[in-house]
Amino acid sequence: MEVRDRLYAFTAALGPLLDAPNDVAFEAIWERERLAEVGWDALAGARRTGAAALAPALAVLDRRLLAVLERARAFSDQHVVTFRIPELERWQHATAAALVGARWGVAGLRTVIDDTRAPFARRYFAFLALAERHPPEAWPVFERYLRAPGAHHAFVGVAAEAARFYPGRGPLLIELFERVRGDQLLRRFLGPRVLESLYLLGDDRALPLFQELLVTGHTDADPDRCEVTRALVAVRKLTGRLAPCSKYPDTDHPEVSRVLDVAERRFEEERDRLEPVTVI
Repeated sequence: MEVRDRLYAFTAALGPLLDAPNDVAFEAIWERERLAEVGWDALAGARRTGAAALAPALAVLDRRLLAVLERARAFSDQHVVTFRIPELERWQHATAAALVGARWGVAGLRTVIDDTRAPFARRYFAFLALAERHPPEAWPVFERYLRAPGAHHAFVGVAAEAARFYPGRGPLLIELFERVRGDQLLRRFLGPRVLESLYLLGDDRALPLFQELLVTGHTDADPDRCEVTRALVAVRKLTGRLAPCSKYPDTDHPEVSRVLDVAERRFEEERDRLEPVTVI
């Protein structure tokens, strides 16, 4: 299904919510239409494509979301208030940002990002769309957030992911990792994004950091969140050999190579995929 068709399908799926007589029916329709899956899939395609031809479909979706939000706010059910209304608001801000990108391109996205009076979520989705397009002239925007110690972590995370598209930016990412490594919450959020971009850049200057993480890095069952696994794959990529690490007693065991081969394929498949986070 084309991106435009997915947008219209999402708009149509939202329609029955307008006629929901009560919160129970509202919730039943939400689940029946699989709105969480349908919505984010449609908006991700629109954000990444950014084609001007998508503007009419995005404009229709934007109006529908505003109408559904008004309907949802008529309910006092705590589940609707706590979960459904914030999700609708995120969709509306993501749609508005995508519409700006479709109508006015990179210049429009940068205007939204720089407008501190705009809703935070709208600025975030505009920033994400700019990162996914990553035009060469946009690097100073991302660099500003990577260098600012007080920048919001959601924006810094996007900037760290965007750095993979700009060769030679490894030292700035290393500096960022060193700055946040002592803060466990920030490290858990930003670390995987920083290390992923460092791996994809293939910068030799990151080798000492990856070698250190072989022993001191955090471990996780998810390869994307496991610093040691990322370091093993990165060191193998940069040096052509498997190095000793804290996670596997014997890195020469064939099973370790198999696990790392699977992780490497996963890392490569995700090189162009930037994942949004939940923002209010």
